[in-house]
Amino acid sequence: MIKVCGITKVEDAEVAAEAGADALGLNFYPRSKRYVTPEQARRIAAAVPARVWKVGVFVNERARVVESIAREVGLDVVQLHGDEPPEALPQFPRIWKAFRVEPGFGLEALDRYGSVEAILLDGPAGSDYGGSGKPFAWSIAAAVLHRTILAGGLDASNVAEAIAAARPWGVDACSRLEIAPGVKHHGKMREFIETARAVKGWR
Repeated sequence: MIKVCGITKVEDAEVAAEAGADALGLNFYPRSKRYVTPEQARRIAAAVPARVWKVGVFVNERARVVESIAREVGLDVVQLHGDEPPEALPQFPRIWKAFRVEPGFGLEALDRYGSVEAILLDGPAGSDYGGSGKPFAWSIAAAVLHRTILAGGLDASNVAEAIAAARPWGVDACSRLEIAPGVKHHGKMREFIETARAVKGWR
């Protein structure tokens, strides 16, 4: 599974989909530089084929708000990128729970989220909750027993190495594919997707 996150423009979504992305991330965290409104997200979602998963990224949002936006936009997946406890997860069929691999992180934190579809491991980002472009030790992801998505500092230069090291279910890139926050570099997106797809024995 190949995901491009932080999509804010219809044309970027169209290029990513045409290049073969499996999923696009739409950020509903108001403090993010890549924030989109539900109305913007609906336009983006309508512009890409149904086969491309529309993933809504939320940070410490109330479950009922997540559920409402998911219905309004027509999301396929809800990605929780904050400090959401397992007892406060929204009612949604497909949930990905993100964790930032930074000092103090331990794999035991994942044990309480066995009901989610996938665990996303991201690099350290502080109060930004993601999109920092900072990688982490991929060997950590290799030790996770749950379905795993690898994020944090990925682009065409290192995604093949990351996949070989961690053997994740999916890879997710954002800031290293950009001209500016929320504005994608079409060549870098295509190269990232093509490089990931070319890894033998992965998909």
